[in-house]
Amino acid sequence: MLDFKEFNDKEREFYNKDFSAINELLKRIRFSLTSGNRLKIDGLDLSGIVDYKKDETLTYITLFQSGLKFIRYGSRKSNFEDTLNRNIEMLRKNKDFAKLNVDDEDVCRIMLEYVIDRKKIKPSELNSEYFNNGRFEIGINGLELRNDGISYYYMPTDAIVLNQLALKAVLNTLVKKTPIGKMTNSISQRLKILSSSKTYEYFLFRSRAFISYKDTCIPLYRGNILYNNFNHEVLYNQVVKSSQWLLDNMYEDGRFLYYYDCTDDSKKDHEHPKRDEDNLYYNDLRHCGGIIALIRAYQLTSDEKYVVAAKKAIDWSISITKEHDTKWGKAYYAFYNNKAKLGGSGVLLVALMQYRNFTGDKSYDEYIKGYVRHILSRVYKNGELLGYYIHPAYQDGNPLVNMSDEERKETFSFYYPGEALLGLALFANHFYDDDKLVKETRKISKKALDWIVDERPKIYADLFTALPSDAWLMQAIEEWAKDKNFRKDNYINFVFTDANTMLEKMYQRDDSPYIDYEGGYYYNYGDHYFPDGARSEGLVAAYYLAKFLGKDNIAKRLLEGCKKAAKSQFYLFNCSEYTYSHKNQARSLNSIRFKATRQWVRVDSIQHVACFFARLYKAEN
Repeated sequence: MLDFKEFNDKEREFYNKDFSAINELLKRIRFSLTSGNRLKIDGLDLSGIVDYKKDETLTYITLFQSGLKFIRYGSRKSNFEDTLNRNIEMLRKNKDFAKLNVDDEDVCRIMLEYVIDRKKIKPSELNSEYFNNGRFEIGINGLELRNDGISYYYMPTDAIVLNQLALKAVLNTLVKKTPIGKMTNSISQRLKILSSSKTYEYFLFRSRAFISYKDTCIPLYRGNILYNNFNHEVLYNQVVKSSQWLLDNMYEDGRFLYYYDCTDDSKKDHEHPKRDEDNLYYNDLRHCGGIIALIRAYQLTSDEKYVVAAKKAIDWSISITKEHDTKWGKAYYAFYNNKAKLGGSGVLLVALMQYRNFTGDKSYDEYIKGYVRHILSRVYKNGELLGYYIHPAYQDGNPLVNMSDEERKETFSFYYPGEALLGLALFANHFYDDDKLVKETRKISKKALDWIVDERPKIYADLFTALPSDAWLMQAIEEWAKDKNFRKDNYINFVFTDANTMLEKMYQRDDSPYIDYEGGYYYNYGDHYFPDGARSEGLVAAYYLAKFLGKDNIAKRLLEGCKKAAKSQFYLFNCSEYTYSHKNQARSLNSIRFKATRQWVRVDSIQHVACFFARLYKAEN
């Protein structure tokens, strides 16, 4: 691992500066934009903040307002004051300037961004995998292409504004501005022409950026506010506010707003872009995740509104339920999108048992037992949990009762067994009204756990990744361990081994050059970090298991890891300070995104982070 301590210390020192001079500068910029008067920067002490170099310090002013397309202008004059005035002049001439309420600091937000650390690199050096001279880090770095005396720029904050994450998207954005952009509409052809060109020079740079916020300003890091430390209050507020977002975006039939693109105020899922607006994709498993998030919020706050909404969402899941007969009696399964997935019934069982445990409401008991019977019926003779009961691509969409070995392997799901086993564990440990079914559940679940822990790694080795991902199974084993007969070394070792690998695959304070990386996961050192709530649910489950088993040293280490992971995920929350570039800021407010610079929100991007945060908060409160 590389040591970036000195660099990061200097970065943190910069963000601890007094930025009152920048705040005053933004106010003067606003006045000049509104009045047309020339901007004066005399009396402002910008030393240590703006080190203006006329040949390098390209400076942009961008204006954002909810519901309108942002406008911006950048220039580089002989001094900072002339540069700002040129930008103001050109912004005022923009055809859309009159639409903005520039005089209202609560409505129109002003971003100031200027280039620092510009350096020339070879095209062959440009990469996003290694911490070296040519590293392009999305949201931190900008890129300049220069050809025939003309420069084309991608600013670091463009990653946020344009909703981008990959270097390929950056290059395509840039190349469209160049003469190459007029040669072909094919992205791949444009990039091929660029890569083969000998006339384009590449310059990598960073920037400093500040955004106005009401009567103050915020220094931006990766286009976001900077969280200096882990904070329990932030943890709690993000659970409550994101859960409220689920409530505010819930339909009358009990479904949630499944997907939201903050950039263009769209509900069209990027994975299903061809679906009609009146028939957008929905996922029943992630729907149940929304229910679980609401129950966690109720556990945290005791606010009955979450229970009311959870029940409404449960009723939608009941509406897609079908039944069949098993040797244990009537069984129920979730059927949606022409599929009956093991995970669909498994996560629904988890949601129902969490609802029952925290509310005491037993009105869904017959459904609970029915889902249990269905899951038990999907345990193969060797203990393997079968991924699907109905799949339109197999056996003409009929129930998959007799499956070939090939069909079993083709329909196997890595995550569904853990989801199902968590549901079964909650049932076995907390359902006291059917001893016979509970006894059968324990017997079959032990066989399934033995198979998934001991045999799955051999049979499905290709599904395992360097960064462990089966957080559902980690949670299931945590729950099963409450029964002394399930405290088997192979189960417990699975949880702690995966948790330990997660900690090993986690960026620490000074082993990356980016100060928001701490607590983010990676597959390979140098990867763009993963601020991953789903995996972190497994990590916090490992902490609770260690505490339960009295392994205090392990628990302490895991708790510290959870806090680091949580801090890295604070940046995913759409707080009011951050939503400046969103088309509909009121709608995106308080949601939780997938990634640091991606502006996509989905019901499970909220669920996993909120549930992780809720459990972590309860760990120390």
